[in-house]
Amino acid sequence: MKYINAAEILPDKLLKEIQTYIDGDVLYIPKAAAKKEWGSVSGSRQFYQKRNEEMKFLFKNGYSIEALSKRYGLAYGTIKKIIYG
Repeated sequence: MKYINAAEILPDKLLKEIQTYIDGDVLYIPKAAAKKEWGSVSGSRQFYQKRNEEMKFLFKNGYSIEALSKRYGLAYGTIKKIIYG
């Protein structure tokens, strides 16, 4: 993140108004574009949702947590969180 001196880019009137709220401190201004949800662009969100649903299905149909842990390469506690969460 690059810092820009507000005095160099903002009109004096706007700068003085902002200074009434925050004077001499650092202010972060987020981008105007709406943020996309995590994993929505890469497809990883859908991948993990599908995987987790598959785990829940297998568990309901007799797979043990230990077996799911080996099958998916995840810790026992992680499998429990997915199944019971």
